[in-house]
Amino acid sequence: MSASVTIYTTDYCPYCTRAKYLLQKKGAAFEEVNAEDRPEVRSWLRKASGQSTVPQVFINGRAVGGFTDIAELDRRGQLDKLLAEDPPAGELGLLR
Repeated sequence: MSASVTIYTTDYCPYCTRAKYLLQKKGAAFEEVNAEDRPEVRSWLRKASGQSTVPQVFINGRAVGGFTDIAELDRRGQLDKLLAEDPPAGELGLLR
């Protein structure tokens, strides 16, 4: 699996833990960005994903949602396909 995966989390978030576990179970390498006490990251997330909650998962720069969203993608057999896509060339424009 070669997609570029970034997950935005906060401390003590059970859904964040579950999302990271699912990604690990799928063998996906990911970058975790802690949004705790980082209002600029939270503001950017609202603009980039339309959501104000965490976790927020981005695959190849595209917002795919939180834990329930990626679990549903997995249930439908679509998560593996997304994780197998090559990342686009150049900067993904994600806030770290």
